[in-house]
Amino acid sequence: TDVKVTGIDFLQSQNSVLHHTDAYNIKNLVVRRGQAFQLQLSFSRELTAADKLALRFGIGKKPMKTRGTLMSLNPMKKKDINGWKISVVKNSGKECLLSVTSSPRAPVGKYILNVKIGTNIYKPENNIYLLFNPWCEADVVFLADEAQRKEYVLNDTGYIYVGSAYNIFGRPWNFGQFEEFILDACMYLLDKSKLKMSSRSDPVLVSRAMSALVNANDDSGVLLGNWSGNYSHGTSPLDWIGSVSILQKYYETKKPVCYGQCWVFSGVLTTVMRCLGIPARCVSNFNSAHDTDENLTVDVYLNERGEKLNWLSFDSIWNFHVWNDVWMKRTDLPAGFDGWQAIDSTPQEQSQGIFQCGPCPLKAIREGDVYLPFDSKFVYAEVNADEVYWLVKKVNGEDKYTRINADIQSVGMKISTKAVGQDEREDITMQYKFPEGSKEERKAMQRASSFIRPPEVTPRARFSATVPMDVVDSKPEVLREVVSKTGLQLEITNKEALYPGNPLELAITVKTSTPGSWTVNLASSCQLQSYTGKVEANVGYVKETIKLEGKSEMQVPLKIAPDAYMKALASAEDEVLIHVTAIAEVQGTDDKLTKNTTMSFEYPPISVQMPETAKLNKEFSCAFIFQNNLNVPLDNCKLLVEGLGIFKMTVFDEGDVKPGRIIKSQVICTPTRLGEKKMVAKLTSTQIKGISTEKAITIT
Repeated sequence: TDVKVTGIDFLQSQNSVLHHTDAYNIKNLVVRRGQAFQLQLSFSRELTAADKLALRFGIGKKPMKTRGTLMSLNPMKKKDINGWKISVVKNSGKECLLSVTSSPRAPVGKYILNVKIGTNIYKPENNIYLLFNPWCEADVVFLADEAQRKEYVLNDTGYIYVGSAYNIFGRPWNFGQFEEFILDACMYLLDKSKLKMSSRSDPVLVSRAMSALVNANDDSGVLLGNWSGNYSHGTSPLDWIGSVSILQKYYETKKPVCYGQCWVFSGVLTTVMRCLGIPARCVSNFNSAHDTDENLTVDVYLNERGEKLNWLSFDSIWNFHVWNDVWMKRTDLPAGFDGWQAIDSTPQEQSQGIFQCGPCPLKAIREGDVYLPFDSKFVYAEVNADEVYWLVKKVNGEDKYTRINADIQSVGMKISTKAVGQDEREDITMQYKFPEGSKEERKAMQRASSFIRPPEVTPRARFSATVPMDVVDSKPEVLREVVSKTGLQLEITNKEALYPGNPLELAITVKTSTPGSWTVNLASSCQLQSYTGKVEANVGYVKETIKLEGKSEMQVPLKIAPDAYMKALASAEDEVLIHVTAIAEVQGTDDKLTKNTTMSFEYPPISVQMPETAKLNKEFSCAFIFQNNLNVPLDNCKLLVEGLGIFKMTVFDEGDVKPGRIIKSQVICTPTRLGEKKMVAKLTSTQIKGISTEKAITIT
């Protein structure tokens, strides 16, 4: 009699544990390439040697054997097809247990399986999802260290580091790569990328395509970037606490989600990469150089008060910028460039006509090999550009530009990511660059400079063509610190904690260190700026002439009253930072110096009250408590709460919170997954854009 397949068991629970895919919230079988999985087939009668059995795995709209997108596997023949293998584990009665191993070079994506026996074809309802495999040595994304795989592939929570170089804080972020619809959203993005099926096996091309698709430019991808300060038509970038609601909304509507800024783009790209099985981490670069026109210098223009003049600058230094590193072998490059590669989905510059960036080997950035693909010049400049300060003075009604000094060390500081297996910041600057001022660093700089066109020695202001130039210093490409006659130094500090609603008590310390009597003209200003370096408001300045003898110092206070800045703080839609600049000129010498620093406001904390452990599917309660101990009311307070596997993203309106008032919100949670889970909460208001906190709980 004719034999038919009566059923197929994907043995999901055992396969998914072995493939580290048991966390995906999906009905389908999810497996990783290059690793065996088992299938149990049931037949209408016992199999005989004469029965011709074939399992056909196909990917794409039209799977074809000639294109390597259709693999027809016969368990009776010991032949591998395009690196795929099949064997019989056990044949008993009407049941047959099979082992299938996909090729470690197979395209990732959704596979359709049908089983042909004789003339009958059996088509199971569910597709099989095949992912990259960091556990498989033959896969180009292989990562040897188990703790790193746990962090960079399986951890669904983490931190994104923000703030300023002198004041870094970790913003909790829920990556949520295993949540409902996230894997399907990633599969949709793969289809949308128009990558050829054969290209979907290559993490270099997949990660590059995803860096383009996570932003909405060019291809109506996931997130629309917005740095305008007006977010009325969408969600403010500061109101996200994770990637899940963004990717779910995108998958549901197939339209770009509003709005993102760099840390949101990076958080979503980490989710997509980890979901597909490519090890990934969020990377924050402090004092990140942008739009340098590939000439490795950023020109900063100051007026005589020391205020930054935005309208003159083409380039900018962002307080921080967040991109991603992904782990893979680079078989497309000469030997030695395997390992971490930088990719960036924040739309800044087009690469090959599209807003995409990377993958670029960290080793190429470190060594100055900026001719290597992809976008290594751009990433190199972000971490290595020099800042050149120009003073703009009115002379006979004309703007005159004088070069004050160059800062060759401030760009690309404290490059940060979350440490493996612990909630700490890891500094990875040394993976991107040699120590500042070291012999190797200078060598790398000279190597990079030989591939990058030499810098123009005139200031690159928007109107520089019309400005008479008596400021041309023909400096060599690689700028050096100037040796000063007086040993002039500047330091900027805050004397009190910087709470919104309190006076900002700042101080500038001027120091000289060589014998002689020195008269120093000091100008210092305080501005509120967004993280991209855009000035939101000038809030105060001080100008003084001070006398110093030999090795001595003097502190000049700069005090900003609350009335001078609170209105600007409340009207800004973005989180603002306090930017202080000082310019000092020693009379009768060429000694000029500028120094700037960026500080963050300090906020009262949110505390979380919940048990340390809870039982699966058993309710527990979690309370969030916040006391406004500032001198100002906080208007339109919203509390955002999400706990992966415990509590769906919810927003609570808390109204206006007067000084001294305590708010308490309680939620009832039902855990649906085992292991350590995290509750993440964030409070936003008109005056303060983001106070976040998180707390872990173990579900047993």
